Amino acid sequence: MWLPHSRRTLCLLAFTVLLSQECLRWVEAQHCVWYGECGESEQVPGKKYNCNYTGPPIPLKSEGFELLTELCPGYDYDNRSLCCDVEQLQTLKRSLQLPLQFLSRCPACFFNLMNLFCELTCSPHQSQFMDASKINNTSVIEVQYYVGKRFASAMYNACKDVQAPSSNVKALSLLCGKDAKDCNATNWIQYMFDINNGQSPFPIIPIFSDVPVSGYTPMNNKTFTCTEGLEDGSGPCSCQDCTNACGPTPVPPPIPPPWTILGIDAMTVIMWISYMAFLLIFFGAVLIAWCYRRRRIMSEYGPILDSNNPLSLNSDNPDQVNASCCESLGERFENALRIFFCSWGSFCVRHPSVVILGSLVLVVASSGGLVYMRITTDPVDLWSAPTSQARQEKDYFDKHFGPFFRTVQLIITTPLNDTTIYSPYFGGSDVPFKAILAKDILHQVLDLQLDIEAIVAPYKDETVTLKDICLAPLDPYNDNCTILSVLNFFQNSHAQLDHWKGDDFFVWADYHSHFLYCVSAPASLNDTTPLHDPCMGTFGGPVFPWLALGGYDETNYNNATALVITFPLNNYLNDSVRLDKALAWEKEFIKFMKNFSSPNLTIAFTAERSIEDEINRESNSDISTIVISYAIMFIYISLALGHIHSFRRVMVDSKISLGIAGILIVLSSVSSSLGIFSYAGIPLTLIVIEVIPFLVLAVGVDNIFIIVQTYQRDERMPHEELHQQIGRILGDVAPSMLLSSFSETVAFSLGALTNMPAVRTFSLFAGLAVFIDFLLQISCFVSFLGLDAERQEGNRLDIICCVKLPESQEAKTEGFLFRFFKKVYAPFILKEWVRPVIVAVFVGILSFSIAVMNKVEIGLDQKLSMPDDSYVLDYFKNMGEYLHTGAPVYFVVEDGLDYSTLEGQNAVCGGVGCNNNSLVQQVYAASLISNYTTIALTPSSWLDDYFDWVKPQSTCCRYINATGAFCNASVVNSSCVHCRPMTPSGKQRPEGDDFMRFLPMFLSDNPNVKCGKGGHAAYGTAVDLYPNDVGVGATYFMTYHTILKESPDFINGLKMARNLAHNISQSMNHKVFAYSIFYVFYEQYLTIAYDTALNLSVSLAAIFVVTTVLLGFELWSAVVVCLTIAMILVNMFGVMWLWGISLNAVSLVNLVMTCGISVEFCSHIVRAFSISVKKNRVERAEEALAHMGSSVFSGITLTKFGGIIILALSKSQIFQVFYFRMYLALVLLGATHGLIFLPVLLSYIGPSVNKAKVFAANKRNAGTERERLLNY
Repeated sequence: MWLPHSRRTLCLLAFTVLLSQECLRWVEAQHCVWYGECGESEQVPGKKYNCNYTGPPIPLKSEGFELLTELCPGYDYDNRSLCCDVEQLQTLKRSLQLPLQFLSRCPACFFNLMNLFCELTCSPHQSQFMDASKINNTSVIEVQYYVGKRFASAMYNACKDVQAPSSNVKALSLLCGKDAKDCNATNWIQYMFDINNGQSPFPIIPIFSDVPVSGYTPMNNKTFTCTEGLEDGSGPCSCQDCTNACGPTPVPPPIPPPWTILGIDAMTVIMWISYMAFLLIFFGAVLIAWCYRRRRIMSEYGPILDSNNPLSLNSDNPDQVNASCCESLGERFENALRIFFCSWGSFCVRHPSVVILGSLVLVVASSGGLVYMRITTDPVDLWSAPTSQARQEKDYFDKHFGPFFRTVQLIITTPLNDTTIYSPYFGGSDVPFKAILAKDILHQVLDLQLDIEAIVAPYKDETVTLKDICLAPLDPYNDNCTILSVLNFFQNSHAQLDHWKGDDFFVWADYHSHFLYCVSAPASLNDTTPLHDPCMGTFGGPVFPWLALGGYDETNYNNATALVITFPLNNYLNDSVRLDKALAWEKEFIKFMKNFSSPNLTIAFTAERSIEDEINRESNSDISTIVISYAIMFIYISLALGHIHSFRRVMVDSKISLGIAGILIVLSSVSSSLGIFSYAGIPLTLIVIEVIPFLVLAVGVDNIFIIVQTYQRDERMPHEELHQQIGRILGDVAPSMLLSSFSETVAFSLGALTNMPAVRTFSLFAGLAVFIDFLLQISCFVSFLGLDAERQEGNRLDIICCVKLPESQEAKTEGFLFRFFKKVYAPFILKEWVRPVIVAVFVGILSFSIAVMNKVEIGLDQKLSMPDDSYVLDYFKNMGEYLHTGAPVYFVVEDGLDYSTLEGQNAVCGGVGCNNNSLVQQVYAASLISNYTTIALTPSSWLDDYFDWVKPQSTCCRYINATGAFCNASVVNSSCVHCRPMTPSGKQRPEGDDFMRFLPMFLSDNPNVKCGKGGHAAYGTAVDLYPNDVGVGATYFMTYHTILKESPDFINGLKMARNLAHNISQSMNHKVFAYSIFYVFYEQYLTIAYDTALNLSVSLAAIFVVTTVLLGFELWSAVVVCLTIAMILVNMFGVMWLWGISLNAVSLVNLVMTCGISVEFCSHIVRAFSISVKKNRVERAEEALAHMGSSVFSGITLTKFGGIIILALSKSQIFQVFYFRMYLALVLLGATHGLIFLPVLLSYIGPSVNKAKVFAANKRNAGTERERLLNY
């Protein structure tokens, strides 16, 4: 019995002990750990310890009721017995100002956070979950705070997505002591309770557990998720601040697969099958025709089978002809042209002085406009039409917010490859630092940066410094320049960079730890390391690491291999003096950087003026290349025009002076065109100056050779005088010249319908220059030809006209080239077996070109616009290699939205209560799929920050009660009162008059330690207020593009931003547009394919109409001309793909020019074919090729070929690619199609002979010497 009795006694004893412990614990739970404040903190100056107190909670004094309701409304019941007094509540409010400003935009997050601190500071049950582990006399100097894991996780989950709009980062990046991605529930709370954050006066050690530990029950109060509303009526957090409130993450549409057939490019397969089918049908038809001819020999024209005379029309009545109405009309029209030009040519030869003097007067009068000439070098004016969407949006942005700032930027790398390892003193894994982040390298970079800041540029009688022109967002309160540099983490100070804390044995913190903190919290005013240095730049704003560092992976900024230093400079819209000062400083900067050298630093740099400067330098350096190119063409023309019969008569038969006259006429037509448009105030572009002389020379030289060589081959009729002979020759060839010149003029003029300024300007100037050149050639040049013919017939020397050779009789001979074309070349390519081969080859080339047309890249690689030796090329290379963030993009809300209403606010903002499809929400959603949308970050939102700033719980918005003047948070003044009352309505968003009353204060408030939401630095230019601050006009919301490297990236970025802005406009029912600095340059590429198709189609249509009319209404001849020109254009696209030439404004100008010059290669031969009276198509094609082919070859082909080769020597990449390559392709394709393919095509499907023209020719030449020559 003893044993059981003992057991009962022991059990009873144990139960008594446990019961007494629970009773004791319950009694202790009603006691405090501290109460009130006493003693200055030794570890955190300016902060106070809490007083040790273990008694029961004490009722709060009445003056603290309002504060308690504001901070900890859960304790606002009964007699408000708490473990804190009014001073502790005030300290709590001051300490939580930054979290309040950044986290209160998500009510659930902020409620949970306040729960954590209210329980810590004031809970009447403190002793249940807190242990004063260290006490110094009357002060508590360390506590252990038992926090439930569930509570900590719930609080973190509710806050982890909350955004800081002004910084484009998550709020926890600013409040967790590290990047938001590295923050979690435990290290966030540990950071907030760490004395190193500058807010906690003593260590608070959190212990996380969901079960009792050492007799303490962890604080596990009720929490709210970010998708839940609060009991006070506050709504759930917005999608931007709470991922769970967003629904499914947006998924970008799949990239459309390439169009293939059996795994091969579809266009390639289609064109290959089409080509094979064509060959089968074509060679079958040729074979059938050949077999048919073998069985039955017959003439091409049935009606003249019985006649051996090709000039006979098998008519019983020689005075009648069986011609159609259209043929007769064509003959009469051509006869009228011939008669007119005959008379005009005869007049010009008989009265050369009148014609030449009159032409000279007109040229001088027209060229006089050159004194008003303006050359446009501004890239915006070159590439963007004033009426274009991008240009209008740029003008709107500039008008309301000021022009986008000018940029001076350096990308700095080092040849050193050392990697240092930093081992944090307070634990953590080792962190590698690349060589560019070594302290000695940073000191050298800082020296360079300070030297740049000290640059002084001369300007007239003044000097210009960086501070005169730099962007200083807090001016006049803070005139420090914005410098986006990693050195601004150290306030651009060598001393700050060298700052460290430690003892004789260890370094606790140095620049490594400060750098690591600042890249995660760039807007911090106090890092959490023992250094307690600010990260904020001296200019009053943060330096984001993705803007100041390059070459890192993901967000491991310590792996950066490049430093990026950016100096934003003010830009001036209508202030030329201040703009000139900025240009002067930039010029001095460029000079300084070109002379700078360092063995440890490799620097690529640029200034806003750099590209324009380098383009101008390139143009000047290419002048010599262009001059040599033209000189070679001039020399060739002067020498090739002459037909030398013998060595003794070299100087008599040469036509150097006539060639020079022809060249001067070409140049006169160019200067006249430039002068006339300069009178009209139309500015020139470099493209006009560089391309039009080349174009007009091509057209003009061709016509010169045709006139001169036709004269040289012609035999003067008996009793015919010189003026009659030249008039007759002009009557024969001038209609062909009119055909080509007028076709080109109309084609170029219609090309001016485009919206692209560079193409429009070129088309206008080119069309007029070509037409003036034609007018001068049929007048002034004909007079010069008459004078030269008289000189030659008088045996006078060329150039030295006063010297005369003895009379001698020289037999007239045909030129070598003419004989070659007539006897060898033309008969060969028109052989029966050669023609099918030629057709097969050219159609094959055409099929290939069609297959690759859609593969020609669109855009202009900006590197091509720079000279080979330009310093900007290094910058472009480094920009693509190292930079991680693209250009800023602004979503501009146009004037007219009423922000003072809830509807207007909800359509834009991104916080609680805002529409799910608001502007900020849609841009935020786009940033989640940045690889597709090219939107990199959440937008900065002045409206959301204004709502946080104006809250009555915040110390940001205060005004002096007596005057109503704004009172900054850093001002200590008892007369400063909160803008809004601590009432339910006061906690709501400001509406109506309240909205506009406090907004100007927000936009003028500089951020500081007590209020990080001041809007002056971030939003000073983002809101365009009406005069007298009566309302809000246009505003913008800024974010960034992802890094854009190549033209397709920029084009896609523009397209995506516009699509997003369009969607926002539709959801808001208000106009919103996206604007970035590069949009005006890349907008053209959104429609370049359409513009190209339209320009070339309109030009071809114009050529078709003009050719139809001027060939005497021969429709089929016009079709053949346009078909050949279309083939040349399509083949140009094939060459562009093969040679890597992209489609842009420059290449489009060249394609329009190709369309014009191709007329020269085709129209003369087609007209010669149409007026030929030979028996069949083959003989007519042979005659046309022999007579016109030699002139086309010696004129336009050889002349251009010689000049083009020189362009290959240019230093300019744009010349090498867009001029040398395209011009060479143009001449080769034009010559081969005009001199090889076109005659063969005419021999197959050329127009039938015009019976009316043949009859008229018979009648006109009957009984003359010309009839004998024609028969021969």
